[in-house]
Amino acid sequence: MSNEVHYNDYLQLNQILNAQSPESVLRGEPAHDEMLFIVIHQAYELWFKQLLFETGSVIDIMQQPSLNDNAPELQTVVHRLGRCGTILKVLVHQIDIMETMTPMDFLDFRDMLRPASGFQSWQFKLLEARLGLKYEHRYGQQYYVSQLRQPEIDTIKAAENAPSLLELVNTWLERMPFFRLPADGPIPGGVIPPQDHGIAFWANYRQRYLESLAEREKSNLDLFDRIFFGAPSPEGPFAERTFAESRSLSPAASRAALFIMLYRGYPILQLPFQVLHQLLEIDEQLSTWRYRHMSMVHRIIGTRIGTGGSTGKDYLSAALMKHHLFKDVAGLTSFLIERKRLPQLDAEMEKRLGFAR
Repeated sequence: MSNEVHYNDYLQLNQILNAQSPESVLRGEPAHDEMLFIVIHQAYELWFKQLLFETGSVIDIMQQPSLNDNAPELQTVVHRLGRCGTILKVLVHQIDIMETMTPMDFLDFRDMLRPASGFQSWQFKLLEARLGLKYEHRYGQQYYVSQLRQPEIDTIKAAENAPSLLELVNTWLERMPFFRLPADGPIPGGVIPPQDHGIAFWANYRQRYLESLAEREKSNLDLFDRIFFGAPSPEGPFAERTFAESRSLSPAASRAALFIMLYRGYPILQLPFQVLHQLLEIDEQLSTWRYRHMSMVHRIIGTRIGTGGSTGKDYLSAALMKHHLFKDVAGLTSFLIERKRLPQLDAEMEKRLGFAR
């Protein structure tokens, strides 16, 4: 028996190239642009499958009880997250092809598709859940799985109940040995014990951050204390609880992420910084895709409802504003200071980073 592999067989091209059955052709009213519509959406689903494959492998690595930040695994995480960002750029550019279809071209077959809709893409919802979008943070909670089949719903629910990439990143950051504090809480206003390097460092940084703020930015200091040290909200317990529930990064993880951003010039911090950078790239590309998709829908169907019954452009616009997965990482840039203002790391920290002389 021959073990030779043939191109067509390896790619299963017979199945793929015969997987397009335009509804307009089946009904005897051929609409030319329906083939384009089908091929683009099939391509999207194939790329979603690859994104799920990549994020699944990253989650497997990040779930290890002890992830060595100098080991090859972290480089693998950076590489595969970077691949996800590049794939998402391709998804954005596919909209350019879709937009060669005019509104009248779409109307030739649009009504034949009901109630099929991109809203039924269970792979995309699974990807969002795996990355870290929880049910309670979704827009349109009441119907986001209403049009899916039960096995698809079960798969998405299982992903929502499993550790997401965002949660694993939070745990990973909390393990970073950067000036651990005795407990999360406001920095003491009194005398700081000299042996408590963590408190001393962050008290120093907080003062330098305050000095860098313009007069109209002074309120940022309250937010600084709440994000990085769990300080109570001046607006009361309810606002404090709401704020904590809205955060995806703990104070300890937020401090570690900020430290990585500030001192990424140290080679040992380059890979951790690249992890954070790639997460932001993924979030940006997802937002760009959502925006382009919303704009395309408005251009093609205006204010009409989607074929699946959603509010069309209005739904996509609201999801765009709400579904920012790594917004807490992105928000850390509000608390950076100039390099020349950075506190000098003490000998103990430089030793931890592997640069003791």
